[in-house]
Amino acid sequence: MRGGDVMTGELFSYVDLEDRVRRDHPLRAIQQIVNDALVSLEREFAALYSPIGRPSIAPEKVLRAMLLQAFYSIRSERLLMERLEYDLLFRWFVGIGIDDLAWDHSVFSNNRDRLLEGDIAAKFLGAILSQPKVKRLLSTDHFSVDGTLIEAWASIKSFKPKDGSGEPPSDAGGRNTEADFHGERRSNETHASTTDPDARLYRKGKGKEAKLCFMGHGLMENRHGLLVDAYLTEASGYAERVAALHMTSPSLSGHKRSRWVPTRPMRQRTSSKICGRKVTPHVAQNINGRRSAIDGRTTRHSGYGVSLRIRKRIEEAFGWIKTVAGQEKTKFRGRDRVGWALTFAAAAYDLVRLPKLMAVLS
Repeated sequence: MRGGDVMTGELFSYVDLEDRVRRDHPLRAIQQIVNDALVSLEREFAALYSPIGRPSIAPEKVLRAMLLQAFYSIRSERLLMERLEYDLLFRWFVGIGIDDLAWDHSVFSNNRDRLLEGDIAAKFLGAILSQPKVKRLLSTDHFSVDGTLIEAWASIKSFKPKDGSGEPPSDAGGRNTEADFHGERRSNETHASTTDPDARLYRKGKGKEAKLCFMGHGLMENRHGLLVDAYLTEASGYAERVAALHMTSPSLSGHKRSRWVPTRPMRQRTSSKICGRKVTPHVAQNINGRRSAIDGRTTRHSGYGVSLRIRKRIEEAFGWIKTVAGQEKTKFRGRDRVGWALTFAAAAYDLVRLPKLMAVLS
């Protein structure tokens, strides 16, 4: 018998969100890892809020909602709140009831900005990696590091002389006026963006256009390709060396000697500093007749060849962060806020991969 196409409203609801999510859904395993990490951050959350006043959105729920935004490539908080309004899966993962109203997008953004003020993203990534079931997946002596450009949320028209000589006349016809940069010499020494002063004009290579951008760096352990650290710097030709020295701290290797795999050649001076930290840089050897930073003492080992093969996997992480998590062009301004978003996207990338890795090793 054919059912009738009748739409009726129910006065009472007996829907259990737990029953609406299938038992083998990938988000179930992710949710367990996330909840364990959030429990360990209870003190950090408490330090960000006043003990008096009206209750705000729980920071745990804000972070879970931001993870969904990265997982499902939702480009704005307005669309995220709309999805949270009608999607039962989203409500179950975030932790709100089926009868609860979704938050206003501006209220959600204000609560998110409170978390941006603290170093929550780095602590969240650390809380994920410190769990025993995750920690056994990580390599403690073999890492790769690389950098990628993150386009700033600023127009090239905002890149004006620092002395104020580039201001258009008051009757130029609006804020988005015509601009002709032909023949004008512009550099980071004499110009700065009025929209995001932390952004730098940078060109990736010959024949490429110059853009206002930052440079994001990732440290990947080479056993399973998980990101263990993320760092944001100004866009420059020396940024990767600065990030390498920052992320190859002695605490990474402990008492063992680590193998560190940069994806671009390093100067001899930089390699020497890294070697002093009990880290052996597996730099690509220069075999064109010029002096190379490394010699046969490093290249003779089988681990050197393994390093050169595995280091390419870090591009998979950057590809996911920029295309799926939406970090190809940031939505934030300022180096601290952009770096926060990069680190949080790195944590989201690890969470996507962890369920399958733990299932294989269980």
